[in-house]
Formats: sequence, C-alpha cells, structure tokens
Amino acid sequence: MRRIVVGITGASGSAYGIRLLEVLKDSPEIETHLILTTAGRKTLSLESGRTPEEVEALADFRHDPEDLAAPLSSGSFKVDSMVVVPCSMKSLSAIVNSYGADLLSRAADVTLKEGRKLILCPRETPLHKGHLKLMLFAAELGAVILPPMVAFYHKPKSVEEIVDHTVGRILDTLEVDSDLFKRWGA
Repeated sequence: MRRIVVGITGASGSAYGIRLLEVLKDSPEIETHLILTTAGRKTLSLESGRTPEEVEALADFRHDPEDLAAPLSSGSFKVDSMVVVPCSMKSLSAIVNSYGADLLSRAADVTLKEGRKLILCPRETPLHKGHLKLMLFAAELGAVILPPMVAFYHKPKSVEEIVDHTVGRILDTLEVDSDLFKRWGA
C-alpha cells in the first residue's frame, strides 16, 4: 500500500487538488491523507461549489492542519510522497524555510528530510523575484516544482481537460498510471 499526502492550500486552483483526490480514490493500492488548510477550505468553497466535507470524503484520512501531533508530523510515519496542490506562496515560504507552524508545512518538511518525493504546484501569477527564489530553493532542497501550466498540444475543449492535463502530469511524477490526457505523439 502506497501512502500519498495531498495538501490543499488557499491559493486559487483547488480544482487540481480535488481532481487528484478523485483519481487517487479509484486506486485501491493507494492510501490518501488530506491536509486541507483553513484558507484552502474557504477557497474551494468559493471556486468549486463543493463543501470542505465533500472534498474531505475523497481522502482515506483527513488531518486537522493545526494538529502538530498527527502521524504526518513524524518521519517514523512512512509515506511515499506528498503533493501540495495548489501551493500558496505562504505555504511555499513556510516549507522552504522549515517553518513548521502547521501540519502542512511540517509534513512537507518531514517529506524533504526523509528524502521522499515532495511535489509543489505553486499557483500565482505574475511571479516576482522572491517567489522565484523560493521555488529555486525548494528545488535545491529536493522538491519537484510542478506549476499548473496550460498545454495546448492535446487541444483541450474544456476546463476539465486542462485540469486533467496537470493532474496527469502530477500522477506521472508520482509514478501512478493514468490516461487523463492525450500524450504527445500518441
């Protein structure tokens, strides 16, 4: 059984985190752990029309973002990888600076210190030099920076197809098979 932690922050783009949870829910060999931040709860309600409880129900386990005694705060609780999607600049800064003030930033810090895969999907535009430095520093620490960039080679016809492309790329990075998007040359 693989354990994957999904963090959803208050940045715009909650559709990416929701869709990732939907796809992973259909994988019986994957156990998901969700950290939905307080700001993430507000943003997903505004953007998706879904309640936080509906989104939390997509995960196998839900963790209070203020619970620093949760299993995810310890390296002895083995997880395979963590994805923060969308990743706010606030959360990116906390992760990069090892500022474990909440469970999301602590779990990400643990993921890095244990040499596990951490995927950060920053959602901000335009980016200033400080944002870029944070992303560079995160990459130097071992994180994968995977911003939700729109691709057009697969000729998307809906927002859902655009979301699926990014989620498919996240799944590729997690080494989880999917057919969410048409691949180049296919």
